[in-house]
Amino acid sequence: MSIERIDVNVTSPGRNFVTVKVTTSDGIVGLGDGTLNGRELAVVSYLRDHVAPTLIGRDESAIEQTWQYLYRSPYWRRGPVTMAAVAAIDMALWDIAAKKAGEPLYKLLGGASRTGLLTYAHASGTTIEKLNEAIHGYVEQGFGAVRIQAGVPGLDQIYGVHDSDPGGKYEYEPAGRADAGAAMRPTEETWDTRAYLRHLPTVFAGVREEFGPELRLLHDGHHRMSPIEAAKLAKSLEPYDPFWLEDCTPGEDQAVLRLVRQHSVTPLAIGEVFNSVYDYQTLITERLIDYVRSSATHAGGITGLRQIMAFAAVYGIRSGFHGPTDVSPVGMAANLHLGLAIHNFGIQEYMPHSETTLSVFRTSYRFENGLLHPGETPGLGVELDEEAAAAHEYVPAYLPVNRLRDGSVHDW
Repeated sequence: MSIERIDVNVTSPGRNFVTVKVTTSDGIVGLGDGTLNGRELAVVSYLRDHVAPTLIGRDESAIEQTWQYLYRSPYWRRGPVTMAAVAAIDMALWDIAAKKAGEPLYKLLGGASRTGLLTYAHASGTTIEKLNEAIHGYVEQGFGAVRIQAGVPGLDQIYGVHDSDPGGKYEYEPAGRADAGAAMRPTEETWDTRAYLRHLPTVFAGVREEFGPELRLLHDGHHRMSPIEAAKLAKSLEPYDPFWLEDCTPGEDQAVLRLVRQHSVTPLAIGEVFNSVYDYQTLITERLIDYVRSSATHAGGITGLRQIMAFAAVYGIRSGFHGPTDVSPVGMAANLHLGLAIHNFGIQEYMPHSETTLSVFRTSYRFENGLLHPGETPGLGVELDEEAAAAHEYVPAYLPVNRLRDGSVHDW
């Protein structure tokens, strides 16, 4: 048996998704997620023009060899476009292997290490009161961990901050979408780090007063702070026992996390923009983080993410896989199967996809009593309804740009 056909499907059921469909000579189909928010078509070209033609006729069961072929053979290694393309193929081949075995994928990865995956939701509000309303909605759904983001007085729209409905849910899409036939530019937001640093401890205090000490609270700094600002925030949050502070400073200069560690014992998570084990080398060997934030979609698939987690396990570092709604249900399923199997799982981000998205991607993973499980369907457990996908044409969409009050571009 061999790879007979590779198709790349681009659809936009509420958000843009890139899905690879690998078909073997005996008719088995595997799916993989290659979505890269705001740069989707770059991955599509990489797959269609540079990857798919080289794989036709190859043994679909040679997953490790294929991963190494796609990673090592090109002179231009790594990077988000390359590794999203590698991820899509890798997931599809694992999906095929598990379907051939008649087993859910996690059983091919060593079997379940736990009964379910601890999961956190996204709660936000323009005020602390509205944030608490959203948190109540998630607690009622069974979540025991919540990421909290709140508005900052004096600032308008901020990434990740929306007023939810009373059930704690909202349709989250930070990427601006173009009207039909219109030119598309990213929206621009204004940022003030000093105001944020003053306000956020009061947000944590307000949430702790409302919910007590047991609820796990997470926060995403979204790369916006300098090292000393990140250290200041991490220290100021210690009295409120955060589960983690995420992306407190840009990840490119890994050594700056030493400064944050020197000043605070707040757990740190980083890596959703990383795409290989080498991005983590300093962070892991010096134990500068506590949680790995990569996703299978952006880190070379199940094979690439498993490399990272095997390395992290040696140093006692756990997973916190990226699970936003711009990772498709296929990529989410890949995260869940790997998370269920590895010993050093920590927590899984979970933003439920919209009903529109789920009309295109049929899933078998489930959320019960605060835990996620990938389900028992052979393979990844996700099917693509191509007819439904065709009804949602690609729409250009770009994440916002961040500027300081003086107009200078800042990390978003």
